Amino acid sequence: MIARELLGTASIPGGDELKLFRRALKGADEYSIMLGRIELMNSRLSGSEEALATLTCKRLAVKNPRILIGGYGMGFTLRAALAALPPQANVEVVELIPAIVKWAREPMAELTQDCLDDSRVTITTGDVSNVINTADREYDAILLDVDNGPDGLTHEANDRLYSMAGLEKAKKALRSNGILAIWSSESDSRFTRRLQKSGFAVDEETVSARSNGKGAKHTIWLACKPA
Repeated sequence: MIARELLGTASIPGGDELKLFRRALKGADEYSIMLGRIELMNSRLSGSEEALATLTCKRLAVKNPRILIGGYGMGFTLRAALAALPPQANVEVVELIPAIVKWAREPMAELTQDCLDDSRVTITTGDVSNVINTADREYDAILLDVDNGPDGLTHEANDRLYSMAGLEKAKKALRSNGILAIWSSESDSRFTRRLQKSGFAVDEETVSARSNGKGAKHTIWLACKPA
């Protein structure tokens, strides 16, 4: 077993701590972000985060969309979105933990590539729910990869994103035919019904954690606001 190297730590709301590790492997280093014994992110498990962007972008019917991404993570969703979007698109990324962006620019720069410096991208440090709550028909898509999905594993305040009130705010922030896309580690039929009750037309996709189609299965909800 190849030993892991601790690259950094970061406090998160609630007093817990994230840790960034690197393992030197042949071909490409492996990065992981841990909360205690729980691995939140791994650079070898990018498939479902990429699917969050690609499945959404395929459904966009506007030429130059404006997109909001909640949670940078390791940037898989952002990079997949940039690959799929036209040159005049606008992508706003809101990340709650400042260290995540710092890690992206420094120890994980080889993974980040140049996505944070793309002219289409704006990076904001803060709570994405605050951005959503103040928006009024501003976005063609909102992509949420915040915490572990509707359960709110690491930050209880994330629950307000997925409550009925939070979904109403998201719907208000979207333009007509806008898409609310949500990543989750697992399916949740109650949340699917909550989305439908909020007035969205809902598709639920099961995707693989790995880009090669293998590994654990994750869930992506694609909720469309009516015209």
